[in-house]
Amino acid sequence: MIDIASLKEEDIGRWVLYQGGAGEKEKGRLKSWNDQFIFVVYKCAGQWQRFKDYTENATSPDDLRWTTAEEVISVYQEESNNGTARSG
Repeated sequence: MIDIASLKEEDIGRWVLYQGGAGEKEKGRLKSWNDQFIFVVYKCAGQWQRFKDYTENATSPDDLRWTTAEEVISVYQEESNNGTARSG
C-alpha cells in the first residue's frame, strides 16, 4: 500500500507495482494523485522516459507498492516466461 497523504512532488515518476486480487502484477510509473486514487501510467509503448505523455489509470493505493527498476524487469521476465507479458 502507498500512503497518499505521504506523497510528494518528488514521487512523480517513481516505479510502482500493481498487484490485483487474482495475483496479477503490472509495472507502472506514478503520474499524479488526488485524495482517493493514485494515477499510474502502465502502458506507454516502451517509452518510459515520456510516461507523462501517456494516459494514466486511477488505481487504489491499497493495490500499489513502491518498487525498483530491477524488480520491474524481473516481473516483466516472469510474465514473459508465463506467456502473460503485457506490452509496455
